[in-house]
Amino acid sequence: MARRGLHRLIRHRGPRRKAVVLGVLGTTVVLGLAATVVPLLAADDLSIPVVADTTATMVSQDGDNSVKATLATCPARCDGNSRGAREAILQFSVTSLPANAVDVRAVLRVHAWQAFEATVTAHASRLDARAARPAPVPVGAALDAVDGVGRGFNEWDVSGLVSGNGVWTVSLAQSGLATRIYWASAENRNPELRPRLVISYGVGVRPTTASPSVAPGPSVAPTGTPVPPSASPSVSPSVSPTPVPPSPTVTPPGAGSGQCGAVSDKLVPSCGAWWGMYSPTNPATWDHGRAITDIEAQVGRAFDIVHRYHDFSNTGSNGAFPDVYQQQQMREGRLMFFAWETRVFSSGAVLTWKDVYGGGHDATIDAVAGRIRAVGQPVFLGFDHEPEDEPAKGSDADFVRAWRYVHDRFAAAGVRNAVWVWTVMGWSGHYDRYAGLYPGDRYVDWVAWDPYNFHVCNGGTVWRSPSATVGSFYRWLDEQGIGAGKPRMLAEFGTNFDSADPTAKRRWFEEFPAALKAHPKIKAAIYFNSPGMTRTTSACNMTMNHDAAALAGFAAAGRDGYLRQPTGGSR
Repeated sequence: MARRGLHRLIRHRGPRRKAVVLGVLGTTVVLGLAATVVPLLAADDLSIPVVADTTATMVSQDGDNSVKATLATCPARCDGNSRGAREAILQFSVTSLPANAVDVRAVLRVHAWQAFEATVTAHASRLDARAARPAPVPVGAALDAVDGVGRGFNEWDVSGLVSGNGVWTVSLAQSGLATRIYWASAENRNPELRPRLVISYGVGVRPTTASPSVAPGPSVAPTGTPVPPSASPSVSPSVSPTPVPPSPTVTPPGAGSGQCGAVSDKLVPSCGAWWGMYSPTNPATWDHGRAITDIEAQVGRAFDIVHRYHDFSNTGSNGAFPDVYQQQQMREGRLMFFAWETRVFSSGAVLTWKDVYGGGHDATIDAVAGRIRAVGQPVFLGFDHEPEDEPAKGSDADFVRAWRYVHDRFAAAGVRNAVWVWTVMGWSGHYDRYAGLYPGDRYVDWVAWDPYNFHVCNGGTVWRSPSATVGSFYRWLDEQGIGAGKPRMLAEFGTNFDSADPTAKRRWFEEFPAALKAHPKIKAAIYFNSPGMTRTTSACNMTMNHDAAALAGFAAAGRDGYLRQPTGGSR
């Protein structure tokens, strides 16, 4: 079965897969009163590096493939050679799964530098991945396939092979394209590009007679880039913004005052949290205003924050922001969150961070800075959200340098009203990278991540409560001290429904305010209401209004006092 691990569906020049790794159940209330069911508690995902790899081939000049920085795949007739077939062989040693691990899922991630119209299938393999040049043998059982190789990390679900601890060997076999595809190997000098096996699981525990407790689990691994507001430039006009009277009372409350209704100069509410929305625009109208007001009419309240994605084109509503719709939304009392992406949505072009800090886009940066300065009130601004999943744009150090460059250029232009939001996935598979991706306290005002309860949308079976969905990365930030003292935001969040329980999604929304109260550093939560989040099927729909029950639950959450700020849109 071909696998497309898409987080969000984006129009690129070629097909591209990004990691969607199964999260596991994390919130379990243990009553222990004659209980007979063994509940599940969350366990963090394991990210396991490849221990050995090689390319199997009959071509004599290939040499010692076990020490090369690349692996290769090719079908039986490769580059005109009828004996030129190649298979990539990868071996992993799994040692840290607990004996009571359940619902184990293993995803193989291997990096390619180019996109190809080829099918590559993962098989169980009997070959020795340490051999210099093993000859291909009949492949084992097929585990998963990608039907179009994407630039960046491609992934295969190999759960059918990896059943627990042990040494597991996988071969990648290619068809549909009679020329070689090269993949990053264990010897690649960039450790971020080396193959990995990502394992998620739950653990069984015995019920106790202790009082009910909550054990939030790990963060889901949403990866990918968001669906832009449009795949082509918007037809709406680009105009210079006029100063917008500030709607929230931007007054830093006195230390320890406990005063509610005040907002700091960095848009931190003194009590509770902002309630926000990203809603895609109908391409038939390109009315970015109705994209929000139609949802507000259903929910029965205005949103505090409107979230939209913008590109580096500096034209139309995609790039020349804030546009007329956003100016109107600000006049009506909403806060703006501009998620600024180093792409051009209409062409699919991806810009590099090196080009940004090298001065190649100064005119665009300066134009956006000028328009934001002219707004005259604080706005949220994010630069390249989820940078850990953008290998085509450069290294982690390149991202930090580009972020600081844009930030400093805004400061030099006299922009004092941009509130900088650093947004990452919050996936445990990237925990080792986040310190290197953090631009520094001087350059960041809010720390944000994108948690989701995907449930079956990514092939899993585990339903994750709101606390489990948001809790793992929240705790990790506390432990690591990254962005200590900064307010936190769910820049995107969402949940699927449960086809076996028609009221589960409604209850999930109704429970969401309590999850925020249990994680009080989260001062804003923005729902990502796009059917392009994942592939929408009879068992997968991440929108909050896909049925009446879900909408009722979401509306109930929006009525909770914790999300009813006396300032901004919720008045």
